[in-house]
Amino acid sequence: MASKAQMGIVDAVKTCFRKYADFSGRASRPEYWWFFLFTVIVTAILGILDAAIFGSGAEIEEAPRILSGIFQLAVLLPMLAVAWRRMHDTGRPGWYVLLPMLLSFAFLAAALAGVVTFSAVETRLDDPSVLIAPAAWFGGFGVALTVLVQLVLALLMLWWLTRPSQPGANQYGPAPAK
Repeated sequence: MASKAQMGIVDAVKTCFRKYADFSGRASRPEYWWFFLFTVIVTAILGILDAAIFGSGAEIEEAPRILSGIFQLAVLLPMLAVAWRRMHDTGRPGWYVLLPMLLSFAFLAAALAGVVTFSAVETRLDDPSVLIAPAAWFGGFGVALTVLVQLVLALLMLWWLTRPSQPGANQYGPAPAK
């Protein structure tokens, strides 16, 4: 029995750019991970170029990230689309890739609600300094909890994105060709 040829980095990049905003269907592990590697390598190279062109003697970390930023914006949609299709390939809904971002928005909303609440309570107190400790405790607990949940979500995403393809067709379409 002949084995299917594995998708290489060139095929993966071509496929992901051809399916720039295609969130339907499935993407194989090689398609996702080769495109991921491509984006990491190109971002690193462009980061070095950013430092060389725009750094003016500053440390690489301090250099403006103009070229790498433009590249990351350009690949944001295809990276999201291929991750979405990759989730489909493992039999999971594609929107799961949005979970870390949704958690970040929830944390931001909770933090803003906390600031508004403590500000409103502060205006009604004779000695607002009594709120410093509770505010610090709630804020620190919220940040720690968010970091822990983000870590768990990151590991879960990594787990899901590395799972083998579901054999044959699934609810999201036929198995990827490569």
